[in-house]
Order: sequence, then C-alpha cells, then structure tokens
Amino acid sequence: MTRSLPRPARPAQHAPPRRRDAVRTDVLASLVVFLVAVPLSLGIALASGAPLMAGLIAAVVGGVVAGLLGGSPLQVSGPAAGLTVVVAELVTRFGWQTTCLITAGAGLLQILFGCTRIARFSQAIPPAVVHGMLAGIGITIALSQLHVVLGGSPPTGALGALAELPAQLTQVRPGAALIGAVTIALLLLWPRLPRGARVLPGALVAVIAATAVAFLLPDVPRVDLPVNLLEAITLPTLLPDLPWLGIAGGMLTIALIASVESLLSAVAVDRMHTGRRTNPDRELIGQGAANTVSGLLGGLPVTGVIVRSATNVKSGARTRASAVLHGVWVAVFGIALVGVVELIPLAALAGLLVVVGAQLVKPEQIRAAHSHGELVVYLGTVVGVLALNLLEGVVIGLVLAGLVMLRRAVRARVRVVEPDGAAPWRVIVEGTLSFLSVPALSRTLATVPAGAPVRVELVVDYLDHTAFDHLDAWTARQRGAGAEVVVTEPGAREQGDRPRHRYATWSQWQGTPGQEVDRTPRAPLLAGVAAYHADAAELIRPTLEKLADGQEPKGLLLCCADSRVQPNMITRSGPGDLFTVQNVGNLVAGTSMRAALHYATEVLRVPLVAVCGHSGCGAMRGLLDGARQPGDPLGDWLASGAPSLDALRAGHPVGRAALAAGYGEVEALAMVNVAQQLADLRSQGVDAALVGLFFDIPTARVLVLDEEAQEFRRPE
Repeated sequence: MTRSLPRPARPAQHAPPRRRDAVRTDVLASLVVFLVAVPLSLGIALASGAPLMAGLIAAVVGGVVAGLLGGSPLQVSGPAAGLTVVVAELVTRFGWQTTCLITAGAGLLQILFGCTRIARFSQAIPPAVVHGMLAGIGITIALSQLHVVLGGSPPTGALGALAELPAQLTQVRPGAALIGAVTIALLLLWPRLPRGARVLPGALVAVIAATAVAFLLPDVPRVDLPVNLLEAITLPTLLPDLPWLGIAGGMLTIALIASVESLLSAVAVDRMHTGRRTNPDRELIGQGAANTVSGLLGGLPVTGVIVRSATNVKSGARTRASAVLHGVWVAVFGIALVGVVELIPLAALAGLLVVVGAQLVKPEQIRAAHSHGELVVYLGTVVGVLALNLLEGVVIGLVLAGLVMLRRAVRARVRVVEPDGAAPWRVIVEGTLSFLSVPALSRTLATVPAGAPVRVELVVDYLDHTAFDHLDAWTARQRGAGAEVVVTEPGAREQGDRPRHRYATWSQWQGTPGQEVDRTPRAPLLAGVAAYHADAAELIRPTLEKLADGQEPKGLLLCCADSRVQPNMITRSGPGDLFTVQNVGNLVAGTSMRAALHYATEVLRVPLVAVCGHSGCGAMRGLLDGARQPGDPLGDWLASGAPSLDALRAGHPVGRAALAAGYGEVEALAMVNVAQQLADLRSQGVDAALVGLFFDIPTARVLVLDEEAQEFRRPE
C-alpha cells in the first residue's frame, strides 16, 4: 500500500518563527529583485521606443497583478526583452497609445487562453524555435542599442542597424562610448568576481558606476522623465479609423509570445525550487490580467522574466509576496525618486541592453539544438527574425521543424559493422524502414560479401511491406549462397531467451532452468556485461558517441551506496545526465565527497545538487543503535551523521512529519538526514539549486522534500 505524507500538526509555538522567517526572506528577496528590475525596465522601454515610465508601470503591474493572480508562486513578471522588437514595430506602425490598446487586448486573449485550458499546447512548440526566436530578438536589440552606445539613435530592424553601423562608427561621441563601455565591461566582469563581493546586482552596479562617470561629462544625453509614475498613467485611445485587422494581429502576436515566454520561464523556475509547482492555466490568467491592466495604464506588455525570477529564487523567496513587494518598491521609486532616474545617461541603459541582448544567444542552447539534430531549425528561426520579422521568423522555424520531423519519420539509418575475427558481419538498421529507405538499404547490403555469415539487427519502430520484401529476398539469396543469416530485433523477447525487462535483476534472468550455471563469484557480473553487449550496447552507442568528448550533467546526485538504490533507475536518467556520488548514508562528508562536490559545481557548473535518502538504511539504523566504536572505519564514518541524529531527537519538523505519517524511526532519521545534508551544503555556499529526495523501497516511490512545509511529499 502506497503511503503519503500528510501535513503534520505542529505545535502552535513553532508556527510564528517560521512565518517570521518567510516574511523576512521574502522582503529581502523583493529588494534584490527590485534593484535588478529598475534598470532593466527602463532599458527595455528605451529599446521599445516607448515612454521610459511605461517600463516602470509594467514592472509595478507585473509584480503586483501577476504576482497575486499568477499560477507560478515564485515567478516575477515585468517588461521583457523578448517582446522588445514586436513592441518597437507596433509603436512605429500605430503609435504609442494604440500599442497600449493592443497590449490590453492581448491580455484579454491570454485570459481566454487560460480559461479554455490550452496552456499545455504551448509545450508542443519546439525549443529550437523558441530559443531561435529569443536569439534573433537578442541580436536585434544588441545591434540597435550599439548605435546608442556610440552616441547615435537606434535604427529600425537588425539589418538596418547592421547596414548603418559603419557610418555610425565614423561619428562616435566619445563621452557616450566611454559610458557604454564602462557599463558593458562591468556587466561582463561582475559574474566573475567572488560570490562574497557580488552583494548588489551587476546591472545596478554598472548603471550606478556609469552614472558616476557621467558627472564628469555634462554633455552626455540623459534620461528625460517629464512626469512621475502617477502622472505618466494614460488610458489607450479609441479612434474610429484604426486599422483593426493589423491591431488584431498585434494582439495575437503579443498574446502568443508573452504566453510562451511566461510558461517557459515558469518551467525553468519550477526546476530551481521544491515548493508548489506552476498551474499553467492560472499563470496565463494572471499574465493576461497584468497585460490588460498594464495596457490600460499606459505600460509595456508583461511576461514572466527568467532573470528576475531566478534572482528571486536564489535570494531565498518562499512565497508570491516577494514578487508583489518588488512591484511596490518599483512604484515607490517611480513616484518619489524621479530625479534619481534622470541622472542616468542613455548610453548606460543602452550598454545594459547590449549585454542583455547578447545573453539571449546562449551557446548551450545552440549545442542542444545541434545534439538533437535541430540546428537548422534554430538558425532558420534566427535568420527569419533578423531578415523579416518576429512572427514570420517563428513560422519559418515551425515549418523547418516539421520538415525535420518528416525526414526523421521516413529515414532509416543503415550501417555495416565488419567482423573482427570469426564473428559474423553485422547489418544494423535504425529508425523507420519504409519504401523510401530501400535504395539506401540496398546499397548497404551490397557491401556484404556473398556467402558471408550475417547478423541483421532491426532496431526499427516501423517496417513496411516493400522494405520487408526487399530484406527477405536478400536474406534468401545469402542463405542460398550457403551463408548463415540471423535477423533479430534487439529488445524483443524471444522464446527461451533471457528476460529483457529494463529493470530485471540478475536473479530474475540468470540461472533460469535449462541453463548451465557458473558458480564463480565473478560469473553474474560477466553475464551482465555480456547481456549489455548483446542487448544494449548498440542502442546506446549513438548517445555515448556524442558524449565522448566531455560531459555536461544536469546535476549532482548524492545517494546511499545501498545496492537497492539505483540512481539512474529512480530518476529515469541515462549517460551524461547526472554526476553521481554514492556513499554509506549519503553524507556530505570526507575528502572524496568534497572533491566530487567541488568538481561538479566549480568545473562542470551543474545547476542542481540533490541528496537522496532511502527506507531501511543500514547507516541510519547504525546511528540509532549507537554502533560507533573508536578505530572502526565504519564507526568513524557514521560519526559524520551524528548531527542528523541530534536533530531528530530535538524534534526536527521533517522527522515529526515522517513519524506522524506512519514511518518508522529509521525512515524518519533518513529523511532528517537528507534535510541536514542540504543545510550543510547551504552553509558551504554551494551555488546551485538544492533538492531533497527519499526513496521508499517497499512502494518503489520517490518523495521530494517540500522545504516550505518541511516534509516529504510525492512530486506533483
């Protein structure tokens, strides 16, 4: 019977401190996000051709409205670079007030999307298209704002900005160029400084430093804000002769892009914490409400912004109050400190946007597109956005993605492996073997000498009649020449063959009736290796070929050395996915563990560190039984787990929740131990998201630690 962990009842005296802790961390996180949001909001408004105060209005509305109504508790919304090109085109074509009307209409469409529960369909858009779209937007922003850094005005479009760049280089204004260079240099240098030195956000430091330099250069153009935030609020204008077809297209474009970007950001934020997961439909309703209000008040379009959201999570935010408070701080700033904003030179904001735009072109996304065979989709989308416009670029990307999918659907990979010694020739066919692949199949089969023994391995998901007929005729000819031909389907279960269930243990398929049993200690291991070569090696070889030059794991997983805990099985991961460390009791202790942690976080730069405990843990039982004796290696090692035992006996909330849910003392200690190891990692300043897991062996279930509730729960 599967056990779940209900929220345990806690004594009243423990609740107030936890609420106070949450309030404190949310307030601190909101201040950090506020410091990031102000310069970015002003810069995005500048790049969009909108009034600068429109950026602050959108930041306030995004923080308060989307923060209260959205479905992603820790996501922070506001004006985003991803919509800059679209907004700039709309402002040029329709004017600012009509663009505000378009923003409000786009918000209503997003609310409709959320109410009709179509958010899940956004997940069908290929990542290569989305990443290519953002890269094209980033290049456009960087090229146009480079002109402002050099002292000019931003041209329209990426190609126009590129064509006019040589002329702009001959008319450089030294003061603006110096300020822009200072801003860009600080933004690039800041992430490389030691963690302790990066108290303030890099964007804020760069803008402050550039503003300080600008005091020595009085002729440098600065931000001009004729009114404060409240006075900047303007309602959209309704005119009888508006081009409604173009306006409807603009509404749909903003609604689609803002929805996809917000949902992608929400997914990324969910991977950074272990709290409540995103409700995508509610998130669209919240984003739509924010865009409707922002448009009605004269603000820019709003989306979930990964830069602000990541800052929010890393700063320790626990609830949606952080996002709301950041909007409040922006409002106070825009009302009371307008004079401070007017000290900022335009070149500083332009330099900030050059870096933000360049950072939208992510090398890891290009590598991912290449590894998945979708680089042409990524590049096609980028070129389409740069040469045409955003919507047409996305359409080009979707068409290319469809063509790539069609090619994969009708293409088979056929190759021949020459024999080594007396082994037979091997013909390996992968993919979809249809009549379209028969010519390639025929050419490959012709390379096999007549009369040579052959093993044909069909690793296919479809085999049509034409391909089967051709292969059957060739097999008959080979056999007619006296050759032995064996046709197999790796992974298929044959009569009398060993079981090939993915998770079968040695005892389930070795030593079955009728087999000659080797009783030597190494026999089970060697039999497993042989089965791997026969059943799995060729299937996994293409993946390993791509990993031959290095690894880029998605995280470090520390778990117990217990033979029942199989890290790749319980996470459904494969080669290259997880950097794995196993020791007795999954303890963050010892030179080996510290070296692995350093290598994973400092060299491999993994974004995640997870610790996994399990039920029936012998190490935890040893701690409870006091089986620690001086001079005993196991006892010395278990001494590192003493703080976990002390925490359990002191009434740790994770332990109380486990006991209240019916778990035994060993399991409760194992869960507390996971929480304790995570606390140790935080105290060491590990720069990665932290996740706690618990593998309940009898039920084969993996539970996830809810840091806010301090209990293990099934993942949502």
